[in-house]
Amino acid sequence: MKLILISLFGALTFLNPQPEPSAGMRLALLKYNGGGDWYANPTALPNLAAFCNQALGTNFDKEYATVEVGSPELFNHPFIHMTGHGNVVFSDMEAQNLRQYLLAGGFLHIDDNYGMDPYVRVAMKKTFPELDFVELPFNHPVYRQKFAFPNGIPKIHKHDEKPARGFGLIWQGRLVCYYSYETDLGDGWEDPDVHNDPPELRTLALRMGANLVQYAFQQ
Repeated sequence: MKLILISLFGALTFLNPQPEPSAGMRLALLKYNGGGDWYANPTALPNLAAFCNQALGTNFDKEYATVEVGSPELFNHPFIHMTGHGNVVFSDMEAQNLRQYLLAGGFLHIDDNYGMDPYVRVAMKKTFPELDFVELPFNHPVYRQKFAFPNGIPKIHKHDEKPARGFGLIWQGRLVCYYSYETDLGDGWEDPDVHNDPPELRTLALRMGANLVQYAFQQ
């Protein structure tokens, strides 16, 4: 069933909370303000799209879309990926637009590329003042999609050598935002010559990414 909502810009926007990935559908990268490098990992989403097409039978366009937090274009993309190393700032309008997108069935994956954590927590608190990030248990469905992760999110990069952790914002029982911390999935999705990760780590990162995409389309 399609949801029909009035965007902040007054236009009718249609969003299906459980769409089927179809030809031409794109994964999307979130563009935000504040000076953080939202554009990091340019080869990550094309590689994730290709992997999902192979492993899940989807038909994603390998070129990703870039969408701004406050844009009505947000509502055209059921899966949004956000990354970076630094500051993140949402205006009141942007926070409200992102909130409406997530309440309408959208899904946001935030991937801390190292150094993003203190800023993204403030931005998402502005988006959902009533919610806090909670660490997801290892038996959460996001770890039990096409690929099983009985120990939760895999560790891809050392960073501060802390354990990899997966947090979520849960609205009325639905996971609307998944936040991968101290692991850097996006680096594992990039071309092999970018970070020179071992093939087994790259595979783990892509499999976890595919789980996130599958979960977003099936919840």
